Amino acid sequence: MKLSCAFATSMETPGHVRIAESLGYERAWLYDSPALYPDVWMTLTRAAERTSTIGLGPGVLVPSLRHPMTNAAAAATLALMAPGRVAVAIGAGFTGRHVLGQRPMRWADVAEYVRVLRALLRGDAAVWEGALIEMIHPPGFVADRPIDVPILIAADGPKGVAVANELGDGMFSAAVPQSDGPSWRALLQFGTVLDEHESPSDDRVLDAAGHGLAVVYHALYERTGAGVDNVPGGATWREAIESVEPARRHLAVHENHLVSMSARDRDALREGAPMLLAMSFSGTAAQLRERVTQFEEAGVTELAYQPAGRDIPGELERMRDALA
Repeated sequence: MKLSCAFATSMETPGHVRIAESLGYERAWLYDSPALYPDVWMTLTRAAERTSTIGLGPGVLVPSLRHPMTNAAAAATLALMAPGRVAVAIGAGFTGRHVLGQRPMRWADVAEYVRVLRALLRGDAAVWEGALIEMIHPPGFVADRPIDVPILIAADGPKGVAVANELGDGMFSAAVPQSDGPSWRALLQFGTVLDEHESPSDDRVLDAAGHGLAVVYHALYERTGAGVDNVPGGATWREAIESVEPARRHLAVHENHLVSMSARDRDALREGAPMLLAMSFSGTAAQLRERVTQFEEAGVTELAYQPAGRDIPGELERMRDALA
């Protein structure tokens, strides 16, 4: 199984991608949530200028955020700068839409977007919003068509898996492996490597992996509302989030999403920290190697590890060494 990395995109991410390349990581996936992070394509371009071998791509694009020509031109620009290194993941939207007060997209609309994007990258014309569109860039302005950029579908359920099987070169999932899908199966994981003397409630551990637990609250609340009460700390977190006025609540839910713990997250994780080993990719090196074996048995071909906290380069090195 290949070891890649993922980043909650920041101004420091290009330097972190360069470090990941030096450590032997296969690919760097950068998150795309415009309300939270810097522009993903600009950041990928900066990373391309600092690297020469590591794969690069957005993980994941949400179609409603950009016209397909915009993403086609961006992918074609990056492919010119980093030939052979670009892949793109596309999904129905989690934080990228929730933080805008919107629900995830319909999978039928995602599928149509992928078809049009593929046609544009091939150099074909396509119809979008009732008009014929085509990449007509002069030679040298972007990569020459056809442009070979693999497209992965971000799928965490049967409808997404069906789109991945129909249209995807691979599948990009979060936390839980899917039982079906294309042969390229990337799995996003959050966590940290624990020393033998460390416990889940230690400050260093929560600094490095607390974001991976906080997202459990975010996801459960968005999908089930009061269902978040069923996990330790969930009722505490929900009480805090529901004290925020409804018009702003969708903003508060995703505060510091996958970057660090908000004050609400930290209060809830005083109760929820014992979940860390079960609900994030955290444990001793031996425990994590065993998890990797289980992922491989489930069909995962690429582990995309997202570090966080005050020492992202150190987290990248610790994980590389643990899984070597």
